[in-house]
Amino acid sequence: MPTKKILHGTRYWVYNDNPKLPTIIMVHGLRGTHHGLDLIASPIKNYRIVVPDLPGFGESGPLNDKHDIENYVIWLKEFFDNLHLKTPPILLGHSFGSIIVSYFAKEYPKNISKLILVNPIGVPALEGAKAILTQIAVVFYWLGCKLPEPIGTKLLSSKSSVVAMSITLAKTKNKKTRKFIHNQHLRYFSTFANRKVVDEAFQDSIRKSVREVACDIKVPTLLIAGELDDVTPLKKEKELVKLFPNAELVVIDKVGHLTHYETPDTVRLSIERFTS
Repeated sequence: MPTKKILHGTRYWVYNDNPKLPTIIMVHGLRGTHHGLDLIASPIKNYRIVVPDLPGFGESGPLNDKHDIENYVIWLKEFFDNLHLKTPPILLGHSFGSIIVSYFAKEYPKNISKLILVNPIGVPALEGAKAILTQIAVVFYWLGCKLPEPIGTKLLSSKSSVVAMSITLAKTKNKKTRKFIHNQHLRYFSTFANRKVVDEAFQDSIRKSVREVACDIKVPTLLIAGELDDVTPLKKEKELVKLFPNAELVVIDKVGHLTHYETPDTVRLSIERFTS
């Protein structure tokens, strides 16, 4: 079981809490929490794994400023500094987290040793293959913020909207796995501090991507993509990896944007190979 800790309002969980081990810091996706990365983090034994809840989500308090990529990078730098690590850690991000850690890697290249991007956002959602669905989501979040409280918040966290998202993203045919994914989303997807937080993060998530900073990231980088990912299609991931000076792409067959839920062992093995 991981150890729960707190740093200046940020709750985070540590697996293998041995300061002598090298460290991997993992950053979850939009509206997620540290729970989403548990299936990857818990089996890894040769590293100290640190997984925070992003500010404004899960058990972490919100930022004092706008919840956009720029301010999440500032937060992440402060989080790094407060951990007082003796050597630069490996940094991992999933989905929205992949944008945050990529912008961090560009800004602070000496603070990390390697970068891992799980289901990276390779193109802004407004330009992607699901641009129409993104526009529907824009209206959904707009309504969630414009409607009176608590109606707007209830809309954003409604069971029907969470299940619809979960069904869209899950590609596995395994009924047990699909049920687990839906239960995870229903349990944690609406644990945001307030509707302002989730709207600010969403708005930046659809306008930014890893692509804008890829060519400026010098550290060795691993991209892990799902063959059936609708958020960033495989074609775009193959284009993205070529923008990095030093990167490789692992493609997991028959899976989409939720590789951390659907094929956690394959993701973990890819991480262990890359970090060994």
